[in-house]
Amino acid sequence: MATLASGAALATSRLAARTDDGISKTAESIHQEVPIASSPQRVYSALTQAAHFTRMTVLSGMKDVPPATIGRAEGGAFSLFGGVIIGRHVELVPNRRIVQAWRETSWGPGVYSLVKFDLRPQSAGTLIVFDHTGFPTGAAAHLSVGWGEHYWEPLKLLLA
Repeated sequence: MATLASGAALATSRLAARTDDGISKTAESIHQEVPIASSPQRVYSALTQAAHFTRMTVLSGMKDVPPATIGRAEGGAFSLFGGVIIGRHVELVPNRRIVQAWRETSWGPGVYSLVKFDLRPQSAGTLIVFDHTGFPTGAAAHLSVGWGEHYWEPLKLLLA
């Protein structure tokens, strides 16, 4: 008759024998909290209106690229930075939250990440609580720098 200890040992050895449980142990993510000296309404507009976003693109140093196109409703498509970034709005809660299926066009076909901009009012403006997940392994450092250079700094300049 098997004892509890030998049963546990058998279960552990079976689990150890599995070579792939399907769970990523190396997934990267980005979490940033960015204060902006402007209202959540203005921040939301800058991130969701093509004319405002195109001004941010120019402020980020990308002057000779086609203007941004941004759908206005959930499910709407967007193309940013001359088509380098594309995706769709997953959730739009005006002046509070933007969730997007987001990708660099250099990524493999069908590879999308998820970005979330949570806009929290503060006495001095807005705190953007930002999360980016699901991007290709090894891309975190590049993407993290890009958010600062192409989103946060130009956004601060635009809304100053």
